[in-house]
Amino acid sequence: MPAQTTPDTPWWDATRHADRRPLLVARNRIQAAIRGWLAAQDFTEVDPAALARSPGNEAHLHGFATEAIGNDGTPRTMYLHTSPEFALKKLLAAGETRIAAFAHVWRNRERGALHSPEFTMLEWYRAGEDYTALMDDCAALLRLAGEAAGVTRLRFRHVECDPFATPERLSVADAFARHAGIDLLATIRADGSTDRDGLAAQAEAAGLRVAPDDGWPDILSRILVARVEPHLGHGRATFLDRYPAPEAALARRAADDPRVAERFELYACGVELANGFGELTDPAEQRRRFTAEMDERARVYGERYPLDEDFLAALAQMPDASGIALGFDRLVMLATGAARIDDVQWTPVP
Repeated sequence: MPAQTTPDTPWWDATRHADRRPLLVARNRIQAAIRGWLAAQDFTEVDPAALARSPGNEAHLHGFATEAIGNDGTPRTMYLHTSPEFALKKLLAAGETRIAAFAHVWRNRERGALHSPEFTMLEWYRAGEDYTALMDDCAALLRLAGEAAGVTRLRFRHVECDPFATPERLSVADAFARHAGIDLLATIRADGSTDRDGLAAQAEAAGLRVAPDDGWPDILSRILVARVEPHLGHGRATFLDRYPAPEAALARRAADDPRVAERFELYACGVELANGFGELTDPAEQRRRFTAEMDERARVYGERYPLDEDFLAALAQMPDASGIALGFDRLVMLATGAARIDDVQWTPVP
């Protein structure tokens, strides 16, 4: 960055904007290329509403609350969605088969080089198709981003990744064994219950700290962040596949092993870019999972979010489908070599 600007120079300063503008124009080219690809694949682009009855029901996702005031002056609590997922799945239930959305989403308690309270999510669904089709989609989008940005390498800090190389597909269990020396599946039972103490013992033996009140998910997350994620997507992208069933709140279990689910995450340059599912369509099972997530949220944060009853009702009509959410700003960051998410947002959150 030129000497006349500093990180404290506001984004709307003309000199700072001149520094950022090439990245923003590249963002537009990448978005246009993706829109063209989606149209060629017969996707219908939809525009879901941001206000929702529930921001989502994952224990550690934090929504923004507001009030919708009716004509009679009575307020009711509404939320800015953390993902357009519930709305898009209702459209699948209504009969849509291939849909996509560039949606602004909001997540509280998230700020940093890779996080903004408001960001753009690209989410798309394929009715009647296996979730592995989404991996092919992701590989295509990485290539498009590289072509549109005019680069042969994605970059974040000191790590590079070839967007044109065939991505690696690696199970979570294999990644834990390779990078942390931990037998993850030994701590998951066929019914989905987990062995907290068994995972804690393995983590401590691997040199990781475990707090007395850490649950199995907390320990899993610590191992993933400290020992696994930093190694993913170096040289070529990685699909981290077959997540543990307890960590796949909206995904169906794998047919060949109930301990894992049809869920993967896409990594490039050590950065998580996307989260894909073979979608769960059982409303009773989904309600059970949401309730368990909200019980955990109440334990940790002392609050719970309402369930979207319309969403649960729609699941009964929803066809088998695969779906994925990709952090579009992060993809642009890697394609342009930007250091922070604010550098690739036209008007960053203050």
